[in-house]
Amino acid sequence: MNRRWIRGFTLKILYPLLMLAGSFAKGKKEIYQRLIIDLNNKLIKKENLRVKSILLLLPHCLQINECDIRLTFNIYNCKRCGRCGIKDMIQIAEENHLNLFIATGGSLARRIVNEVKPEVVVAVACENDLSSGIADTYPLPILGIPNERPHGPCVNTSVDLEKVKEAIEFFSKSTYH
Repeated sequence: MNRRWIRGFTLKILYPLLMLAGSFAKGKKEIYQRLIIDLNNKLIKKENLRVKSILLLLPHCLQINECDIRLTFNIYNCKRCGRCGIKDMIQIAEENHLNLFIATGGSLARRIVNEVKPEVVVAVACENDLSSGIADTYPLPILGIPNERPHGPCVNTSVDLEKVKEAIEFFSKSTYH
């Protein structure tokens, strides 16, 4: 069976059913969202992709909330002080010649994807934004990496840099120049 068809079924049929079930099962929704993200990532990694452009899309909450510079419109305004992970993300993007954007939520993330028109996306966000974004932009291949929220949602989040590098490396191996 075609892997893309399986991914489509997962994102367009299974995902809405799990979200419906999650609305009735207290505390299960995020577990179901993570399941969809993991399943999507596994299916993407089985596809034979040849790409030229990769978008690295980040949530604004990776920026430390005490920072006096808002990066929403231009991530390269970052002072690169090292107090949050943005500096590392900029470095990764520059080293790999990636499009890099930061979004305040799902609507802005979708707009960025529509404007940039990448062939693939490496996206970091919470399970809610990731799972809905992956489903909404199907068939665009997106490797999703859930952020870590030690201070709660939307505040001073972080991400495992190794997972970001692995996702970029996967797509980069598929890249032709």
